[in-house]
Amino acid sequence: QVQLVESGGGLVQAGGSLRLSCVASGRTFSSYDMGWFRQAPGKEREFVAAIGWSAGYTDYSDSVKGRFFISRDNSKNTVTLQMNSLKPEDTAVYYCAADRGDGGRNSREYDYWGQGTQVTVSA
Repeated sequence: QVQLVESGGGLVQAGGSLRLSCVASGRTFSSYDMGWFRQAPGKEREFVAAIGWSAGYTDYSDSVKGRFFISRDNSKNTVTLQMNSLKPEDTAVYYCAADRGDGGRNSREYDYWGQGTQVTVSA
């Protein structure tokens, strides 16, 4: 069992930056692929970024590539999403998720989810 707790959301002006963190409970964090997803009002949850268990691979959606950066620190059971050059369309609830398998872009593959943190970008 893994429990995930996100933090770092908030209100920021367009062009600004935010840093989201996700802290996981449990001793097996380093064996999970981790992902960030987001859901805007009235829209489906969408993939944002993912990182392999050893940080050997990362993946980003086209909409955030070059602006967002995912990283992890297995010694601290933490995965981080650095978000730069934020746009109003980045406004959403951001979720951290853990996958015992290969992770990836499919939210259905993820086994554990955090409660989400709100990110609001004003124009």
